[in-house]
Amino acid sequence: MYSRIISPPHDQSFFLFGPRGTGKTTWVRNQFAGAIYLDLLQARVFNQLLADPQKLEDMIPALYGGWVVIDEIQRAPDLLHEVHRLIEAKKYKFVLTGSSARKLRRKGVNLLGGRALMHTLYPLTVKELGGDFDLKHSLTYGHLPGAYIRSKPQDYLNGYVRVYLEEEIKQEGLTRNLSAFARFLEAASFSQGNILNISEVARECSVERKVVENYFSILEDLMIAYRVPVFTKKARRRMVSHPKFYFFDAGVFSTIRPQGLLDAPQEAQGVAAETLVLQELRALNDYFHWQYKIYFWRTADQQEVDFVLYGPRGLKAIEVKRTANVSNRHLSGLKAFLKDYPMAKGYLFYGGRQRLYFDKIQVWPIGEALKKIEELL
Repeated sequence: MYSRIISPPHDQSFFLFGPRGTGKTTWVRNQFAGAIYLDLLQARVFNQLLADPQKLEDMIPALYGGWVVIDEIQRAPDLLHEVHRLIEAKKYKFVLTGSSARKLRRKGVNLLGGRALMHTLYPLTVKELGGDFDLKHSLTYGHLPGAYIRSKPQDYLNGYVRVYLEEEIKQEGLTRNLSAFARFLEAASFSQGNILNISEVARECSVERKVVENYFSILEDLMIAYRVPVFTKKARRRMVSHPKFYFFDAGVFSTIRPQGLLDAPQEAQGVAAETLVLQELRALNDYFHWQYKIYFWRTADQQEVDFVLYGPRGLKAIEVKRTANVSNRHLSGLKAFLKDYPMAKGYLFYGGRQRLYFDKIQVWPIGEALKKIEELL
C-alpha cells in the first residue's frame, strides 16, 4: 500500500470525498484501525439506518471516545442530521466518506454547519508513487491505486468503467437509459482537454442537448469529471468564454476513449499527458494548501496556455506537449501570455529529455517536471 500525503485531523470530525477507486476505504481503515466502521454499501446496515437514522446512536457504545466511520455517506443523506446531533450532544468524532459532496447538497441536507472539515482524496500522485512512478505506465493507465498494483491494469480499468455504469449510474437511479449514457461517455471522451461544446456532444451521441447537460452534471456529481474555467483577470485580449472538460484520471480517460485508427490515437496520447499534469496539480494544490485557482487561457484568435495557476504563491502558466522537439510554435501561447502578464512564470512540459530555457520560459521533460513540481510551483 502506498503512503498518502493527506493527513487526518485528530480532534474534529471530517468528510473525505473522492471518486470510487481512489483508496478512501483503505486509507480510513489504516488511519483509524480501532474505529467503529459502518459501511452503507452493506445492505443490512444501509436499510437499518435509512429506515431509522436514530439507530446510529444504538450502534455506538455509551461514553465512546474513539472515531466512528460512516462509509458512502451520500447513500443516506438524512443520516447527517443524526450525525450532527451526536456531534453536538455526545461529542462523538466522525469520518464521513463519500463519492459526491454536491450530491448531498442537492438533496437539501446540511454538511454539519462547519462542524466537520472537508477533505478530498485524489488518485495517487507522483510523490506518493515514489520509485514506482513510470511515465509510460501512468500515461496509459493513470494513477488509480488499482491500476498500479494490479498485474493487468487494463482489465482493472475496463471493470472500473463498467462498474460506474452498472453500480453508480443504475443503482442510484441517475439515468434510466444506460445505452444512451454509454454513448455519451464515449462522445465526451473526445471533449477531453477541449472547450466544452455540449451541443456537439449531443449530436455525436444522438441524445437531446438537455439530457447531455444532465449527463455532464452526473459526471461532476460523481467526481469523475470537472470543468476548468478560462482565466480572464485583467484580460487585454478577447477571450473564449466556455470551460474545458476533463475526466479526473488519465487511465480512466484512455479507457473510455475509443482506441481505433480513426480515433486520433496520437491526439489522445497528448491529451493523456495534459490530463496527468492536471490531476497532479489538483491533488498537490489541495493536499499542500497552495490555494491556487486553476484555469486555462485561450484568446479568441486561438492563442492558448493549457493551465494557469493563480493565487498567493504567484501566477504560473504551464503548457504540456508530447513532442520531443520544441519549436517556436510550441512556445507561442506561453509567449503571448507572458507578454500580457510579464509577472508570470512560464513552463513547457514536453516529451524530450533535456531541460531547455527560452527567455522567461523553462522547458522540462514531463516526467522530471512531475517529480519536481513542488519546487517549480
